[in-house]
Amino acid sequence: MLSLPDTFPEFPAFPAGEVWLAGAGPGDPRLLTLLALHALSQAEVIVHDALVDKRVLGLASPRASMIPVGKRGGQPSPRQSDINTILIEQARLGHRVLRLKGGDPFVFGRGWDEAIALAEAGVYFRIIPGLTSGLTATALAGIPATTRDTNPAVVLAAGHRAEDGSSKADWEALGRLGQPILLYMPLLQLPDVMSALQRGGLAAETPAAFIQSASKPGARVVETTLARLVDDAALHGVTSPTIVVIGVIASLRNRLGGFLVDWQ
Repeated sequence: MLSLPDTFPEFPAFPAGEVWLAGAGPGDPRLLTLLALHALSQAEVIVHDALVDKRVLGLASPRASMIPVGKRGGQPSPRQSDINTILIEQARLGHRVLRLKGGDPFVFGRGWDEAIALAEAGVYFRIIPGLTSGLTATALAGIPATTRDTNPAVVLAAGHRAEDGSSKADWEALGRLGQPILLYMPLLQLPDVMSALQRGGLAAETPAAFIQSASKPGARVVETTLARLVDDAALHGVTSPTIVVIGVIASLRNRLGGFLVDWQ
């Protein structure tokens, strides 16, 4: 068991009527930050996403009330305005409210929407960063997000459409950048995205990879190319949660041989 030294900074108090917006990381509870773990132990109401691992929720106080508000692509989901209302109402009832999100609350996590809503409602809140799923998934798979020899930048992009059905990115423009792309929530729009990237000039043979269920039991990596992404997703039965890596970095893990120790 981890034992913290006496010189370790004290954890902040969790006042009644306050909301903490926290990232739960990619799944494995060992990848939680210490501050998120502290929040779980103190919270009286936990408003959590569908992708938050049950093992993480199991670390909460047994007295905490759980309110699931998971948003899943292609399925009926709570509206963001409803989630904002829940957070505000629970805080005004005097509860210590933890809003727990997969990954990091400010990376495709709608944390900003909730922060603004809380501020406008006069509710005090704290932000607890978490390990964002894209960068964590690539690291665990032995895929560097950047290297000195390959790329000075990396693009984090949401692969799903906005609630009004419009695209969230100019994929042709991203294809022209020539920099690796990490796609979050990509599967529903994958054919359209891949076609647009190639129209933008990204070569069909560009290395690519699926990273499914990173840090969780059954995690796996499927290496492919840009042109074969859609076919290989079907061939290998790739399902959510998945990160798609596109670019030269996707092929670098082969240079590690068998020396990368499996995360589990």
